[in-house]
Amino acid sequence: MTTTAWAPPGSEAGGLAGAGRAGARGVRIDAVGVGQRSGRQETLTDVSLSIGAGELVAVAGGSGAGKTTLLVTLAGLRAPAAGTVRHDGAPPGSAVGAGVGYVPQDDIIHPELPPRRTLRYAARLRLPAATSAAAADAAVEQVLRDLDLADCADVPVRALSGGQRKRASIAVELLARPRLLFLDEPTSGLDPATTIEVLGILRRIASAGATVVLTTHDPAVLAGCDRVVLLARGGRLAFDGPPAEAPAHFGARDLVDVYVRLAADPEAFASRFARAAAPPTPAAPPSSAAPSSAAVPRPRGAGGPAARERFLEADTRPARRGGAGAWRTWWLLTRRNVEVMTRSRLTAAVLVGSPLLVTVMMATLFQPGAFAPDDPADLGPAPTMFWIAFAGFFFGLTYGLPQIVGEVEVFRRERFAGLGAGVYVAAKIAALVPVLAAVGAVLLGVLRVTGRLPGAGVGVYLGLFGVLMIEAVAALALGLLASAAVSDTAQAALALPMLCFPQVLFAGAIVPIDQMSPPGRLVGAVMATRYAFEALGQVIGLDGYVATVPAMAGYGDTFDGGAGAAVRGVVTLALFAVACAGGAMWVLRRRARGAGA
Repeated sequence: MTTTAWAPPGSEAGGLAGAGRAGARGVRIDAVGVGQRSGRQETLTDVSLSIGAGELVAVAGGSGAGKTTLLVTLAGLRAPAAGTVRHDGAPPGSAVGAGVGYVPQDDIIHPELPPRRTLRYAARLRLPAATSAAAADAAVEQVLRDLDLADCADVPVRALSGGQRKRASIAVELLARPRLLFLDEPTSGLDPATTIEVLGILRRIASAGATVVLTTHDPAVLAGCDRVVLLARGGRLAFDGPPAEAPAHFGARDLVDVYVRLAADPEAFASRFARAAAPPTPAAPPSSAAPSSAAVPRPRGAGGPAARERFLEADTRPARRGGAGAWRTWWLLTRRNVEVMTRSRLTAAVLVGSPLLVTVMMATLFQPGAFAPDDPADLGPAPTMFWIAFAGFFFGLTYGLPQIVGEVEVFRRERFAGLGAGVYVAAKIAALVPVLAAVGAVLLGVLRVTGRLPGAGVGVYLGLFGVLMIEAVAALALGLLASAAVSDTAQAALALPMLCFPQVLFAGAIVPIDQMSPPGRLVGAVMATRYAFEALGQVIGLDGYVATVPAMAGYGDTFDGGAGAAVRGVVTLALFAVACAGGAMWVLRRRARGAGA
């Protein structure tokens, strides 16, 4: 493996070879009195430490000790509930603290894409806007070579080994040449040889000048770091120093025995370390020289209410690192979404096959001539229009439900690099709207050709298509909102019938609106299928059947509004879509802020 994978911002040389130049300095981290809570439970308690620029530091401890919570707090992904965190003396996410990379425990790169495609999208999203396509591609190829991924660069990520996937995840962050790199359990699930390989990559990154902080439970990884920060239960500091000194501190034989002794009496070791810790040391200004790992101060002391208030008043949102603008980002994400869908055979089969199957079933279910003015079907044409309306809702919802739930960590990582929730949701919608348009056109076309819909003019069918599209987009936005809110794909699958069933009951087709109970009318007022059903019926002229078809006598209030009612229905659907899309953005932002909770 070559050793030119990283260069700090401002370095002329690409990769590690350029890291020794002037200005190739990592970021100093200062945490004072940091605390976090999860409900009533303390997950971090009065943690104070400083990490020098260019250090390789491991955060370790038993399960539930708060390792990941401390990592995301130091990274700025989550604001502390108490105390302060500073990067080179500034709040995380500020201009000084920018250039931060974060690699979560799971390999959250799209499994459908090969590393080269993944890195090309990442390069165009993260590198400065002035970077040419040729320069971005050159950076991608350099990282592929330096992380020994060139031979598997065109293999889908799902087919890579565990070590290759981990290196691909790290490669995404190295593209932007971060001065500060955080990794959550980077060697979890890897064999010993691959663990040493990944640790060697991190050592070279730190040796080049970047500050590297990782969590681990592997003693072999601890031994290869400059410093070890050990947490006891409740997120209390139990040790902070060189790994070689840890066994003596705990009276242990080796680093493995350290875990045993810490688990046996966590309170005693945490209290002992707190008594022995040095008093607080002010953070060094950004212009000061980077301290050596042997001279890193380890401050103590709570930040206090005033410090916490000052911290919370600071802007801790991730700073955009100069990448693509909003429109270009939207276009790149839309292209990536389309490529992910088309590269997955199962997804493509569902997107294409399910609407074709439903269209065939509807053409089989309904008899021709339901709209015949002289001899309409006994039930009239209302059932046909309702199931068309429900089909539009169903496809929009089912296409939206799986979109975000499996990508929340991907979004969280890209938000750390400056991606906004609005652009992310808009790109999801843009990638699926053409598919929904094709589904709507095929559905209406097949039903018309087979005689299930009447021979009306082009304007009528354009109106039907427009209503169906707006309803489908509204349902898509609802699906994205639900997808952002649930925790896993199993919950998303359970949400499908829960969201669909009310759309059938309260649409006003099975039970007309004027025959519903007052509570039923209130529920029906927020059902997308109700407005789509009414608008479709008004566009195609179902009001003319109310007086002639006995089965439709109860639909007088549904279809007697004319063109104005159809417009109001379309506007309502559009507002529904905007509200659900906005809700999806809000939920995503909250979940991103809750990282490491």
